Amino acid sequence: MPDIPDTARFERQLKKGVLEMLVLRLLAEHPSHGYELIQRLRRGSGGALDLKEGTLYPILYRLEDDGCITSAWQNTAPDKQRPVPRKVYTVTPLGQQVLTRQMDTWNAFAACVEKFCKEETP
Repeated sequence: MPDIPDTARFERQLKKGVLEMLVLRLLAEHPSHGYELIQRLRRGSGGALDLKEGTLYPILYRLEDDGCITSAWQNTAPDKQRPVPRKVYTVTPLGQQVLTRQMDTWNAFAACVEKFCKEETP
C-alpha cells in the first residue's frame, strides 16, 4: 500500500489563497505594522497562520501597489521604551471594496466545498 502524500503542499496552497483577504480584513479593523499583523494572524488562528516576514511583506507591497492599502512611517513606543519608527498600513476605500468582494467570493466557495465535504457525491 503506498504512503499517503504529505498534506503540507495542500495547506500552503490554501493559506496562499486567503492571506491577502485576511490581511485586508485585519487592516480594516485597525491600521497595523507588519510585526503586529503577524502576531494578530497567529493569535487569531490559534497558531495555524504563523507567517514569516518574507511571506507577509510581499502581500503588503502588492496590496499597496494595487491601491488597496496605504502606508506611513510612525514612531511607536513598544513597552514605553524609546520610540521606534514602523511602517503602519491602512486600508483605502478601494481596499474595503476589494475586501468585500473577496469575502463574498470566499463565503460562496467555502459553502460549495463544505457541501461536498458533508454530502456523498453522485
